[in-house]
Amino acid sequence: MPSNSNKIPRLSDPRLVIQKADRRLELFDGEILVKTYKLALGFSPAGNKEIEGDGRTPEGEFYVFAKNPKSKFHLSLGLSYPGFQDARRGLNEGLISQEEHDEIIAAIAENRMPLQYTKLGGEIYIHGGGTVSDWTEGCVAVDNKEMTELFEAIPLGTRVTILP
Repeated sequence: MPSNSNKIPRLSDPRLVIQKADRRLELFDGEILVKTYKLALGFSPAGNKEIEGDGRTPEGEFYVFAKNPKSKFHLSLGLSYPGFQDARRGLNEGLISQEEHDEIIAAIAENRMPLQYTKLGGEIYIHGGGTVSDWTEGCVAVDNKEMTELFEAIPLGTRVTILP
């Protein structure tokens, strides 16, 4: 069983796996599970994020594109939503324009921040604020103390998988 002590060892290949159904965030170093955290999700947690304001936490493969030390929810790690599949779906459903689609695809290809203000939604973060209930607008929340650990351990570019 992985340690739940407060000090995260230096990670050579960090990645995060979020298990929505289990309300669990797993911190890995390569294939080694380092630590698990309890989490809270969006206020409407079932299913994949579809549109801005739906209260769902997206599912899929993302990366950390930003670290915000001045988050209104303690600290935060910005996730690269919307991604390739979200952009394709948004274009096919008429939610975003071809230009928005192309900008999202280019941003993902270059590991930078994708467009955050489209009908697909955006501004998906892992942040502090607590885990008493599912209360976010689609983000992943952990306790502030644990967010400090993650913030210090996770570099930009870290892979993040969000599973149903």
